[in-house]
Amino acid sequence: MSEGTDMQTPPFRLRTLDHVVLRVREMQRMIGFYTGVLGCRKEREVERIGLVQLRAGTAMIDLVPGRSGDDRNLDHFALTIEPYDEAALRTYLGDAGVKIGESGNRYGAEGEGPSLYIEDPEGNVVELKGPPAAAATAQRSS
Repeated sequence: MSEGTDMQTPPFRLRTLDHVVLRVREMQRMIGFYTGVLGCRKEREVERIGLVQLRAGTAMIDLVPGRSGDDRNLDHFALTIEPYDEAALRTYLGDAGVKIGESGNRYGAEGEGPSLYIEDPEGNVVELKGPPAAAATAQRSS
């Protein structure tokens, strides 16, 4: 995919930033900073993987323990899109030469819903996040 080249119109509309996931060394210190200094609130924990999710307005900041081998602390960020049509997404992204990863049902700022991981040209992981399951069901029945 070359810079500035218009492919085709995406089969979705970007709505907002859903969440960012940071890999951290000192979990309690980071929680203290984001809650005490910035005013986020602790919303959810998944002890099995050490995940702490903090509410930051309409978005989330997820904290997970550990850093990757290259010491980058951004695990990934998620963009909310609509509609979420996985087949159309895979076709569009594949045609654009985008590296496509796993899809699944994941928790985000608006709740549980479908998502698809992709990589940008520099290897950053971007999660394309569909609407929560309840919203998707309501959208289909209208």
